[in-house]
Amino acid sequence: MSIPSSQLQTLKAEFFRTLAHPVRIRLLEVLVDRGETSVQELQKTLGIDQPIVSQQLARLRGSGIVAATRQGTVIRYSVTDPLLKDLLRVARQILNRRLVGVRSLLRELERDRRVRERAQAPMQGHASRV
Repeated sequence: MSIPSSQLQTLKAEFFRTLAHPVRIRLLEVLVDRGETSVQELQKTLGIDQPIVSQQLARLRGSGIVAATRQGTVIRYSVTDPLLKDLLRVARQILNRRLVGVRSLLRELERDRRVRERAQAPMQGHASRV
């Protein structure tokens, strides 16, 4: 297996840096589900102010992740690559697996806490009688 060039690594890092914003992720999730969507529709769907939506779309567009088309006075945005839907799905699966592990750990900690409390309860009752 060959080692990717530093230029390729830089491009990948830039790509993921562009995605590394909660509003951008939410925008992409809507765009991959609905297809072409206007700023106004995105704003209404996400409940985010129009300047923020426009700013984040501009960042995604500047990186070539979304494209804009004008239809009369309305600009509609869409993802440039349908594989983004798969990328978001895989990211969701990875995060779900991590969260399952965290939930499992939290349940284990809660069981441990209850066991310790039950073990200490008889000792506390005994100490108050002395």
